[in-house]
Amino acid sequence: MENQVNRIGQDGVAGLKKHEMKPIQIAFLLFCLVAAGAFGIEDMISLSGPGMTITMLIVFAIIWAYPICQTVSELSALMPSEGGIYVWVKEALGEFWGFCMGWWGTVSIYLSSATYVVLIVNYAEDFIPVLSDPWISFIVKLAIVAFFIIINLMGLKEVGMISTILSILILVAFTLVAVVGFANWEYNPIQPYTPEGQSIIDSLGGSICIVIWMYCGYECVSNMAGEIKNPEVIPKGFKIAMPLIAISYIIPTIAGLASVGPWSEWNTEGLGYGDVLKESLGYGWGVAFLVVAIASQAAIFNSYIAAGSRGFFVMADDKLCPKFLVKVSKNRGVPILSILLLGATTVIMMNFDFTTLLTMLMPLALMVYVILGIALLIIRKKYPVEERKVWYIKGGKVKIRITALAPMVIAVIGLLVNGTEYFLLGFVSIGSAIVAYVIFKLIYGGLYKIDPEKYPINVHTRLAKGDLQRIGAFILAFGIYAVIGSMFLTWYEGAWGPEYYLDMYGSGLQSNFWLMISIARIGGITGAVVGAAMLFIGKKIDPTK
Repeated sequence: MENQVNRIGQDGVAGLKKHEMKPIQIAFLLFCLVAAGAFGIEDMISLSGPGMTITMLIVFAIIWAYPICQTVSELSALMPSEGGIYVWVKEALGEFWGFCMGWWGTVSIYLSSATYVVLIVNYAEDFIPVLSDPWISFIVKLAIVAFFIIINLMGLKEVGMISTILSILILVAFTLVAVVGFANWEYNPIQPYTPEGQSIIDSLGGSICIVIWMYCGYECVSNMAGEIKNPEVIPKGFKIAMPLIAISYIIPTIAGLASVGPWSEWNTEGLGYGDVLKESLGYGWGVAFLVVAIASQAAIFNSYIAAGSRGFFVMADDKLCPKFLVKVSKNRGVPILSILLLGATTVIMMNFDFTTLLTMLMPLALMVYVILGIALLIIRKKYPVEERKVWYIKGGKVKIRITALAPMVIAVIGLLVNGTEYFLLGFVSIGSAIVAYVIFKLIYGGLYKIDPEKYPINVHTRLAKGDLQRIGAFILAFGIYAVIGSMFLTWYEGAWGPEYYLDMYGSGLQSNFWLMISIARIGGITGAVVGAAMLFIGKKIDPTK
């Protein structure tokens, strides 16, 4: 089959060690990157109701997870390059947007990694009370980071082995939850459909970001594609992982709701999947399941180190990040300094609480899916499937557009309904890509240093030709989005938002709903004007090549 496949940019960065992998190994790596168990769904149940939770888990597997899996499978098959999403967007939209995509994806993984270390210790506190001491907690977190950094320094094969072991442990535990839950069926698992007095729209809005988050992470495996000798296993791994993840969410949740009540007490600090075993089999089984919860967060953290460390590494190879990040271990063939940087960043960020980390990373993660859909449409046009023999999405143009657009629309909705504070702070985290691009482009030169003819610069701005227009378009689009978003949030949260945010935060910017709305609106108008001006000036003095 290999001689029938034509690929683009399939070679990894020089020095990386390549590994032969099996589809099941990719599937387990994906399982760890995306799920590692149904932990987190508990909050959906109390927020949106049992029936709505089950419906969302099924529907979003189809309209969110499936299109993303299809997109990543196709692009991984065509361009199985180290750095994945960065490489695809660079090919589709150029250096600037490629950098933004790489920045958003990698920074979100950096922040995500810290959240899982925090969750490991939070879970462990339930049966090791001494971990509530800040210094002991810090030492344990540091030991966790060090252990998994060492695993990743050993190589991708070792990461995959740990992912496989932990995945099997987690799947066995949740299978037991399902069996015990169904054997002790007492309640209707879809009743009530939504909490009393709460509309379907309210229930959907309460949990949409949780269910999106539960099905996020499929694209991360592409960051390591350049180290896989046989990249055709990536789409095959997706065919196993996607239904496996959905089933591992839906079946244990139905079984849990059918056997443990009341549903309103389900949340990450109340009733959960471990109570299914504890109530039917005894307290010891509940403690054992808590150990699985810790293993779950460890599995995700282990996989995220591998995925996150490749992002800046590949961008550094393109002269868009500090040069030292390109350093590859001679013996193991891994990006040693990139892995260590991620570890050091995790040690710093793990001192923040879970909510703060989530506030910073969620907008970045959602932006990845918006740009990913655009990249799919452009690459489909640039490289028609009739001219290549790789794994691709079956179906006509309508299906391709739905595959690309469905996650884009859901991501935009997610940015809007995630909360006004998330919406406002999202502009800071998303806009950080522009600042980082300009700094790194001016310092390191970017792709101009590699191929000045293909990637010329404007001698006046020292950025790539046309960047003034691209940055202007970016600011203009987000200015308009800020204004529209402020109007939507006034309608969506205006009736209860002022009281809610005051009760939630007490003081400061996030406690003042109307101040946040005003900042979004005024900032949006200002951004739209500045962006339009940059776009106009750019067309005069900085035309695209």
